[in-house]
Amino acid sequence: MNKNKLIGYNMNEGENNRQFDDIVKIVEGAKERAYRKVNEELILMYQEVGKYISEKSKEASYGSNFVDNVAEFFSENYPELKGFTRRGLYRMKQFYELYKDDEKVSPLVTQLSWTNHLKIMSGAKSKEERRFYIELSIKERYSKRELERQMDSGYYERYILSNGESLPAIQKIKNETNNLFMDRYVLEFLDAPKIENERDFQKSVLENLKNFILEIGKDFSFIGNEYRVQVGKHDYYIDLLFYHRGLSCLVAFELKMGEFKPEYTGKMNLYLEALDRGVKKETENPSVGVILCTSKDDEVVEYTLSRSLSPTMVSEYTLKLIDKNLLQRKLKEYAEIAEENNE
Repeated sequence: MNKNKLIGYNMNEGENNRQFDDIVKIVEGAKERAYRKVNEELILMYQEVGKYISEKSKEASYGSNFVDNVAEFFSENYPELKGFTRRGLYRMKQFYELYKDDEKVSPLVTQLSWTNHLKIMSGAKSKEERRFYIELSIKERYSKRELERQMDSGYYERYILSNGESLPAIQKIKNETNNLFMDRYVLEFLDAPKIENERDFQKSVLENLKNFILEIGKDFSFIGNEYRVQVGKHDYYIDLLFYHRGLSCLVAFELKMGEFKPEYTGKMNLYLEALDRGVKKETENPSVGVILCTSKDDEVVEYTLSRSLSPTMVSEYTLKLIDKNLLQRKLKEYAEIAEENNE
């Protein structure tokens, strides 16, 4: 290859690479299917081993040291196999016993990695919580780290509490948005000591955008910050603008320091109307607003939203992880109240 050809090749390298996008998609698709198949077979193997151990452990002839004997056998004869330790075998047994009679979960278990299964089995306190995290992990395609973060932040408890009965105007908005938004968000990944005002708040969110989207939901696509909308001769700037695939609409986020104030809703209504008139496409649904505050009085929110024409959710946020024991106590109280109302 002569020098001129070499120079020409380098100049067009990016263009040439783009010509092979379709081939790359084929290769990546095959790799993804292969990974899923390997994972499926791995989970089925653990399930079968767990079933075998569970059933044999009940037979007196195998003795109380059955699992120890199995672990020793694998250690001596198949040292290259990982996970077949005493602890690993008990986890397989637990895995089988937890889901063998669960008709809803059993068909789903092969869609999740073993590391995620281990986290759910060790961290979830109930059948309902396990099912919740399994379905959520599959839907959002959580990595091990992402799942750990959601469980550590009490996502299950917060989700259940957010979906409890609310005051009428608040409940109406929840229904309109398919209970998508939380009453409380945990933003512990932000650099709290450096957040002194709303501009710092916005900057920290942008620096940690991946984690922010993990908290609010992976169906959100980021469009921009300080997003300009024009009304008459005036320019207004929305803190954060997203698009939500499930709702098929634009979602405006306003970041506030301190307690919710009624005037925040009026400004959000202006933003949403400007988006619907000048930005929203005909095929999209009306825009939705989310006002994030450090605290709120639900009765003030109810009064403010009762006359609002645009769907706006007012949510609290905290910059540190919430004590899971506190969330679990609140969830227990919620369950007891719901039970009393049904009687």
